[in-house]
Amino acid sequence: MDPEFSLNRTHEVHDKLFYKYLCNESAADVPDEAVISSLLLCVFVGSLSVLITCGNLLVIISIFYFKQLHTPTNYLILSLAVADLLVGVLVLPFSTILSVNSCWHLTGFLCKVRGTFDVFLCTSSILNLCFISIDRYYVVCQPLTYRSKMNARVTALMILVSWAAPALLGIGITLRGINQKPSNMRCNIFQNTKSAIVGTFVGFYIPATIIFSLYLKILTVALRQARSIQNATKCGAPVNKMESKATKTLAIVVGIFLTCWAPYFLCMSFYPLSKNAIPVPMIEAFKWFGWSNSMLNPFVYAFFYKWFRSLWKACVALLKEVFPH
Repeated sequence: MDPEFSLNRTHEVHDKLFYKYLCNESAADVPDEAVISSLLLCVFVGSLSVLITCGNLLVIISIFYFKQLHTPTNYLILSLAVADLLVGVLVLPFSTILSVNSCWHLTGFLCKVRGTFDVFLCTSSILNLCFISIDRYYVVCQPLTYRSKMNARVTALMILVSWAAPALLGIGITLRGINQKPSNMRCNIFQNTKSAIVGTFVGFYIPATIIFSLYLKILTVALRQARSIQNATKCGAPVNKMESKATKTLAIVVGIFLTCWAPYFLCMSFYPLSKNAIPVPMIEAFKWFGWSNSMLNPFVYAFFYKWFRSLWKACVALLKEVFPH
């Protein structure tokens, strides 16, 4: 017998027994390890969802409430915050329910709905990051033409593309795999389909290349401008501090994005080439790590701005007045 066929057959039998055991047996018969792991997963996802929701909700309320923040750059940050907020509200809890409760997996409908929201919202978040990098590029590298090129119409078009394209991608991937029978009884976070793998280039590799290239160009221009100021003023200390801050900020922006999402998309791309040698649980763990990027985005793209730090201090002061103890 073919070893690979035997291994797949073993997994199929195991999944059927696993489903029968969880759905037909009483709660008292469920192993303690399964209960503990489910509780830990719920606590972890619950905490992550709260952090994602609170951080992005604060950004959304701030931009909506203060009219002086109604600028093209802040509208892009607002669009990013909405996408990340929906990831925390819809994708994470939905994925947790499907991971913990295996009795829901027979229909496959909820699994496909979750997959559609996952592709849609995560790709929207990544595309918003891409458009923010384009906005930053024009601010630093072409400041004289920034207002003419990054006007309200262009910003609205960017926001439209960052939501419409991911929606079509998510629906397309779901429709392509709607007639495919699942290989097991579970709803895996990792989707090993040709459409999903092709979608990684649109949803990650192309935006990641644009983000990395533009921020590298921004860093080069910023350092060149700092050296020009240094040569003109003959004052090295403030400029060296400016160079250090610019390098650190851009390293954080690019580093956090690539650190969160690159492991998942790389594993997803090389999974078919490795003849399924990469463990699926490891790929799914990388996916959870990628979702955490929605929690970090408010800190990276909003907390670096002086206006948001001021609002944060004002909120803390207000809370101290309302709750003095």
